[in-house]
Amino acid sequence: MQRLLVICRHAESNDPFPLQPDFERELTKNGQHQARITGQWLRDSFQKVDAILSSPAPRACLTAKLMADKLYFDAEQINYEPDLYNARESVLVNVLAKLPDHITRVLLVGHNPGITSLTRTLTGQHVAYLEPAGAYAIKLELDKWEELHIKTGKLESQFVQS
Repeated sequence: MQRLLVICRHAESNDPFPLQPDFERELTKNGQHQARITGQWLRDSFQKVDAILSSPAPRACLTAKLMADKLYFDAEQINYEPDLYNARESVLVNVLAKLPDHITRVLLVGHNPGITSLTRTLTGQHVAYLEPAGAYAIKLELDKWEELHIKTGKLESQFVQS
């Protein structure tokens, strides 16, 4: 069964204030605009997604919500997975492997370097480090999401803010 995994980096965020934890950083106004543009690209390119997984960090949450709005996806259905915050590639694979098999199109909103590393492993290509609100769309032939760790896919398209 063909599946689509869109891996997106959160949009542009504020630099941390002195003593502010990295987790609490929020999107800039430009970052909010970037998220909407990426959401529009996703809708124009793939029409819809069945699920959105996001890091719970505020900058990723708002990116996911703004993209969901462009996709006509109910923001209440976004899965904010604590393990996705600054996750390594292996953690990302484990989270994705738990997806129900009826889900065929997934948007994952997360952080570098894990999401870029995952893209490189899944495609077998040395792709560029994802910039804020950048996205890679990967097509995968998987019967079940739990097969993700043994399969490679094809980089279908990419989106970079200009």
